[in-house]
Amino acid sequence: MKTLIRRSATALAVAALTAGALATTAEAAPTVHTSAAAAANSGDPALTDVYIWATDVNLRQQPTSASNRLAVRSQYWLDAVCQTQGQTVSDPAVGTNNWWTAVMEFSGSDVAYVSNLYLRGGEKIAGVPDC
Repeated sequence: MKTLIRRSATALAVAALTAGALATTAEAAPTVHTSAAAAANSGDPALTDVYIWATDVNLRQQPTSASNRLAVRSQYWLDAVCQTQGQTVSDPAVGTNNWWTAVMEFSGSDVAYVSNLYLRGGEKIAGVPDC
């Protein structure tokens, strides 16, 4: 049953990739959580939680820095839908990575992409399926 729920959530989220943009704008203030544990547990239990460890990280419409910026988040928990290879992102202080994760801010929200370079978990994040 859990696998069926996860597959359904993934299919819906992937369909949303072509349908729209993240509802919030880059100017919107991020949601403030009282603790990291509360933030990590507030999303869809069928999806893997990922954490943006950096500040002022862009969430994009597609897995490239040339696509529209949909939001900016700092030290923030998100639900990971899937991950795919996209544009290579290089940051002298952090390294280089071409993996991007499709994320939702909460179950049912629109999907955006964030470079795995700014997510905890390494180049490719364990537990997050490929798109």
